[in-house]
Amino acid sequence: MDLKENCGSQGSQESSSLRPTSWQAFAHTSTLHGLRFIFPYGQPSARRLLWAVALLACLGLLALESTERLAYFLSYPHVTSVDAVVSSSLVFPAVTICNLNVYRFSRLTRNDLYHAGELLALLDVHLAIPQPHLAEPDVLAFLQEKANFTAYRPKAFSMKEFIERVGHDLEEMMLYCRYQGEDCSPSDFKTVSILSTCCILNVSSFGLSWDRTLSAVS
Repeated sequence: MDLKENCGSQGSQESSSLRPTSWQAFAHTSTLHGLRFIFPYGQPSARRLLWAVALLACLGLLALESTERLAYFLSYPHVTSVDAVVSSSLVFPAVTICNLNVYRFSRLTRNDLYHAGELLALLDVHLAIPQPHLAEPDVLAFLQEKANFTAYRPKAFSMKEFIERVGHDLEEMMLYCRYQGEDCSPSDFKTVSILSTCCILNVSSFGLSWDRTLSAVS
C-alpha cells in the first residue's frame, strides 16, 4: 500500500513539473522574438540565460535610441538653406513718403467740423466736444470757437476739396532729399494715395540704380 502511494506521489510530482506555466504558455504564443527561448518547456539551461541577456540588451538599446530621438525631436531642429544669386542690375524699389497725421488741425474750418467733425473724432453725434476736460487748453479753445454752430448755416462740403486743403503738403514735410548724387525736390514725387497723404519718388528722371540711396527728412 505504501509502495503504491509512493509511486503515485512521484508520478504526480513529475507530471506537475512537466506541466507548462502561464509564462511559458504566453512566451510560446508571443510574437516577440526570443521570448520563447527564455521560458522554454523543461529544465532551465545556459541557452535560456544567453537568450535573456540578449533580449535585455536589445531592449536597452531600443530605450536608449528612443530617448535620444525623442530629445532630438523636442529640440525642434531646423535647417535654413540660403542661395545667393548675384545680379548685375536690380530695379530700384519704390520710395514712398507718408504722413500718419492725415489732416492738419490748424486748417480746419467751422464747415469742416460741421460735416466731418464726427469722422475726425473731434465732435460727437450731437456736434458737441466729447470729454472736453481731456483736451489741451489751446485745442479746446480752438474747438470751442469753431464748433459754435449757433445760427450757423452750413455750406456745401466736398471730401476731395477737404482732403486737398487740409491734407499735408510734401513741400512742407520734406526738408532734404538727395538721390544718385543729385538733389531731388517735391516735384520729383507723385501722389499715389487717394487720400493725398502718400507720395512716391519718380526715379525715371534719375535712372534706375541700386547703389544709390534716397535721403529724406520730414
